[in-house]
Amino acid sequence: MPGGIGHKGGDVKPGREKPMKSTLAIAAMTVAVMAQAAHAQDIAAGEQSFRKCSPCHAVGEGAKNKVGPELNGLDGRHSGSAPGYSYSDANKNSGIIWSEKTFEQYVKDPRAMIPGTKMIFPGIKNDKERDNLWAYLKQFGPDGKKK
Repeated sequence: MPGGIGHKGGDVKPGREKPMKSTLAIAAMTVAVMAQAAHAQDIAAGEQSFRKCSPCHAVGEGAKNKVGPELNGLDGRHSGSAPGYSYSDANKNSGIIWSEKTFEQYVKDPRAMIPGTKMIFPGIKNDKERDNLWAYLKQFGPDGKKK
């Protein structure tokens, strides 16, 4: 295919390959910027979704345990390990290490994943909302500061 991508023939004039490289670089940067914007939208939507959680949980600098534990540093944290919170035996002994997968499974139906948990919450059934909520929560380190 003369003149096509990867064509080794002599029909491409010297210097014409540089505009193509520039175009590809600009396209790659555009995709990266769009991905970052989409991620920011997910975090903003997750912050809105967190309003459902905030009567019982806190996150961010100065977060304290409420009816439920504070959720700082959740990504990689062992279930039942927030200092000063009185967990159910079911939660303490669940063996869960919080990750996107375990969090989304749990928050969809907490009592199904950890029978005997003290958490009384009907769950978040919408996949995108759970994704957004995780994007919001995982940005907080153990000290409550955004990573």
